[in-house]
Amino acid sequence: MVPTADPHTSIATVASVIQLAVAPVFLLTGIAGLLGVMATRLGRITDRARVLERRLAVTHKAELVDTLNRELNKLWRRIRLINRALTLGTLGALLVCVVIVTLFLGDVITVDLSIVIVVLFVGAMLSVIGGLLFFIREVYLATSTVQMGLDSLVDDSDPR
Repeated sequence: MVPTADPHTSIATVASVIQLAVAPVFLLTGIAGLLGVMATRLGRITDRARVLERRLAVTHKAELVDTLNRELNKLWRRIRLINRALTLGTLGALLVCVVIVTLFLGDVITVDLSIVIVVLFVGAMLSVIGGLLFFIREVYLATSTVQMGLDSLVDDSDPR
């Protein structure tokens, strides 16, 4: 006698759940791309801040000290914005992962978790939206605070 498979754990059911989970996986891939872009921006901003801090440490011209301090303050604001964007983007990615796990758990334990999935998915989208808002704010700050002539005052190739 061949044992009959539980219909809730059959291959067809698992395949159906996998099909449902594919869309969130693509979403997760998109979020990962955004996080990569944000992390790269954070690295570049941090590198620029380090250059300016080294220059500030050896500069005695009052005008240059003021200019460097203003620029460093703007860079630190941008760093805070990008950190918030990364945090919210990562939270969104984690919530998408939990959505995927919940899809499988709901099928395996045969409990209707649709409300939980909706709440998690909406939370994920709100987190990603928040991260994108912080990101666009940082980009706006970066483009609106470019100081003409600062690069002529500060030579990046001189670590002093």
